[in-house]
Amino acid sequence: MNQTNTVKESSLGEVSDLVAKLADAGRSAGFQVENFGDILGVPLLALTRRAPEASLHLYLSAGIHGDEPAPPVALLQLLEQRWFDHGCNWSICPLLNPGGRARRTRENHERRDLNRDYRAPQSAEIKAHTAWLLRQPPFDLALCLHEDWEARGFYLYELNPDRRPSLAEPIVAAVAGVCPIDRSALIDGRPAVGGIIRPDGDPAKRELWPEAIYLQLNHTRLSYTLETPSALSMAQRIDATTAAVRTAWRCAAKNTVSGFPPGRDFVP
Repeated sequence: MNQTNTVKESSLGEVSDLVAKLADAGRSAGFQVENFGDILGVPLLALTRRAPEASLHLYLSAGIHGDEPAPPVALLQLLEQRWFDHGCNWSICPLLNPGGRARRTRENHERRDLNRDYRAPQSAEIKAHTAWLLRQPPFDLALCLHEDWEARGFYLYELNPDRRPSLAEPIVAAVAGVCPIDRSALIDGRPAVGGIIRPDGDPAKRELWPEAIYLQLNHTRLSYTLETPSALSMAQRIDATTAAVRTAWRCAAKNTVSGFPPGRDFVP
């Protein structure tokens, strides 16, 4: 049975409308809009904006899991608010899994978890995404925006192999004013402290790569995967995500001014 037939036209229409809103908001905010692929007739969207004198390049992604609806809407709100600083370079992929979004499932329309497909991509979405990433300059900071239906509160993963100034604690502190923090000693099967997971080991040895590991090994030396709890209201999840993004940018910009090593000097 063709899996694409299980996606309702009405649901695809809703996703197409969201992507169109993201594209329109991006253009209005001065971003270049690029379609780097097409899934079920819905564009895979990239928004970029370059500042000639910028010393900081930030990357954001959202919507890689179709049952995590808040992060793409959070990015839409930030675009509509013209929040993105004109002194930075920005690269944004706001909705990486249109088929999963239409089906309201973690996996794509072919029932593949896209966030485990980066080591040897099989899906059209991740093949197109990695090809697009290879055309971009390195990132100083990457933020992968997610939700977790099992989480007791907000938490994050930090990948920071060079031990650059950490943004984790300021992000958690900012989000704590918006929603609960998951302060469990074990989150998602991994040791955590104060809502922060810092994985050990060589990521290249993992059999299945999420986006964050692919980014670390190819495009950046500092990344955060942000997880809001799906049990909260949509508005709370959006507020928590935007608080985290705003704080990450502010701290990264401050660290850049005070000598934070720029990602463009990194050679993978």
